[in-house]
Amino acid sequence: MASLQASNLVLSSSSKQIHAAISVPKLPSIRLSVPKVPATKVLSEQLNTREGFINTIPVEKNVTRTTLVQESSSLSRATVQLYALLEAVADRVEMHINIGEQRENWNTLLLNSINMITLTAATMAGVTATGGAGVSILGLKLASTVLFSAATGMLVMMNKIQPSQLVEEQRNATRLFKQLQSQIQTLLAVGSPSKDDVKDAMEKVLALDKAYPLPLLGVMLEKFPKSLEPAVWWPKNQSPKTNKSQETKHFNRKVENNGWTEELETEMREIVEVIKRKDSEDYERLGNKVLKINKVLAKSGPLLTGIAALGSAFMGSSHGPWAAIVAAVAGALASAVNTFEHGCQVGMVFEMYRNNAGFFKLVQESIESNLDENDEEKRENGELLEMKVALQLGRSLSQLRDLAKKSSYSRVEGSPIDEFASKLF
Repeated sequence: MASLQASNLVLSSSSKQIHAAISVPKLPSIRLSVPKVPATKVLSEQLNTREGFINTIPVEKNVTRTTLVQESSSLSRATVQLYALLEAVADRVEMHINIGEQRENWNTLLLNSINMITLTAATMAGVTATGGAGVSILGLKLASTVLFSAATGMLVMMNKIQPSQLVEEQRNATRLFKQLQSQIQTLLAVGSPSKDDVKDAMEKVLALDKAYPLPLLGVMLEKFPKSLEPAVWWPKNQSPKTNKSQETKHFNRKVENNGWTEELETEMREIVEVIKRKDSEDYERLGNKVLKINKVLAKSGPLLTGIAALGSAFMGSSHGPWAAIVAAVAGALASAVNTFEHGCQVGMVFEMYRNNAGFFKLVQESIESNLDENDEEKRENGELLEMKVALQLGRSLSQLRDLAKKSSYSRVEGSPIDEFASKLF
C-alpha cells in the first residue's frame, strides 16, 4: 500500500509538471511588411548602375517569347531534315558498296565460267579434228555445239551489261555520296542550317541517284553511246553561294568586293580555257577511242563463239576435219577476246574517262557560274574559289597563277600550251 501511494504521488506530480510546461500564454500577432519585388528590367537596370557597375547585366529589348520559339522551331526543323538526309545518304553509301561488290563478283565469275565453257568446247572440237576414220564423234559434236551456244548467249548478256563498268559506276557513286555526307556533317557542325541548305542537299541526292542508278532494267546507263558524254552528278542551274565565314585573306592580294579582283577574274578565265583546250578535250578523245575498242570487242566475242557453234554442228566425215578446225580456232579466239575485254576491264576504263571528263566539266561550270554573276557579293568568295580550284587540280596557288600566265602568253603568241591544268590525273 505504501508503494502504491508513492507511485500515485509521482504520477500526479509529473502530470502537474507537464501541464505547466504546455500551458503557454498567447503571443500577440505581428504583421510583417514584405517589399514588392521590382520588375526584371528595373532590377537589372538597378544592378547595372549600383556601386559603380555599369552594363554588367545585358538587357534584351524587343524580344518576345513567341519570336524565340518560332526561330528555334524553324532552325530545329531544318536541322532535323538535314539529319534525315544524312541517314538517307549513309544508307545509299552502304547500298552502292554492297552492289558494287556483287557486280564485281559477276565480272569475275562470268569471265571464268565463259572461258572454261569456251575452252572445253574448243578442246572437244580439236579432239574430233584429230580422230581417225570410224571414230564416233556424235557425243563430242553435240556437247561442243551446246557449250558454244551457251557461251554465245552468256557473252551477249555480259557484253550488254558490262559488269566492270557497273562496278566503276558504284565506286564513283560511293565516293560522291561519301563526299556529300561529309558536306552535310560539316554544315551541321559549323553553321546554322536553313531551308535553302536542305533544298540544296536534297537536289544533290536526287542528282546522284539519277547519275548512278542502281537497277539494271529500264534505267541502266547506256554502255555503248555514240560518243563519250561527260558524267553529270550535280544539280543543274546552281547559283554560286557566298559564305562569309570561310573568307580567307592573303598578304599580297587586295581583299575587296568579296575577294574578287580584275587579276583574279582574268586568272580564272585562263584556267577555264586551259581545261577546255587540254584536259577535257584529251579525256574525251581517249574515251572515244576506248569506246570504239569496246564496241569491236563486244561484237567480236559472240560472233566468234557463234561461228564455233556452227562449225561444231557440221563436224562429221562428210565435211572432213575443216569444220572441227574452224570450231576449235574460233573458240580459242573467242576466249582470248573475252579475256582481253573483261579481264582488262575495258568498260571500266571507259567509265573512268567519262567521270574524269565530268569532273573537269564541274570545275569549269563552277568557275563560269561565278564569272557570269555580275554582282560580286552574290558570288562565292574569290580567294576561297581560287584555293578550291587549285586543290582540285593538284596545284598550289603560285602554280595555278603561273599556269594562267602561260595560257595568256600562248594565246598572244598563237601557240598551243604544252601543259595540262590537272596534275592529279
